[in-house]
Amino acid sequence: MVMARNESVARIAMLLCFGTAILSLAVHWHISASMTPSTSSETQGSGAARAADVKMPRSLMPNDTGKVNASHPIKSLLAKVSTPKAPLFPASTPQTKVVVDLSDRRVYVYRLGQVIASYPTGIGKKGWETPTGTFEISQKRLNPAWRHPITGKVFPAGADSPLGDRWIGFWSDGRNQIGFHGTPDDELVGSAVSHGCLRMRNPDVRLLYKQVDLGTPVEVRN
Repeated sequence: MVMARNESVARIAMLLCFGTAILSLAVHWHISASMTPSTSSETQGSGAARAADVKMPRSLMPNDTGKVNASHPIKSLLAKVSTPKAPLFPASTPQTKVVVDLSDRRVYVYRLGQVIASYPTGIGKKGWETPTGTFEISQKRLNPAWRHPITGKVFPAGADSPLGDRWIGFWSDGRNQIGFHGTPDDELVGSAVSHGCLRMRNPDVRLLYKQVDLGTPVEVRN
């Protein structure tokens, strides 16, 4: 009677153990089946959402060859912005200036405040004094003809022209003109013999002709 009861208890214990094992396996399988797909789908969904939210500029997207387009939009925009070049010489500081000193009868050429050339010159005689003041170059002529300010006679260009082969005008009263010019008479350079013009040796006035432009300031002082 006691042995039969012990066998019944052992069978019940075995059934309980077997049932517990089956239940544990079932719970483990259910947890694994329910968590793995949802985690994977959430991860994919999150990644898809991020990919959809972040839009790449068309110029940065790979082309058919798999390479990124090199034309970056910001770089392209910056490339279109041109930086103005600074002038070689400031507008407020003339590159070249000519100063005529009547007292020592010389012409000085200044470049950025420094004397780069100096030439002897003839000046206006008494009654035809060279006007003083600040002017600017208004004319440049090769092989000029000359009209006598009193007689009106015109002297053509040539080797014997009273103006030589260069004329650099800077003053006019509407009828007469004054400027730098050459002369066939080098011995008169340095004297007060002209009708107000500044007579220079032909080689010197040719150099001055190259050193100045229209609009170059001219200062004539005593």
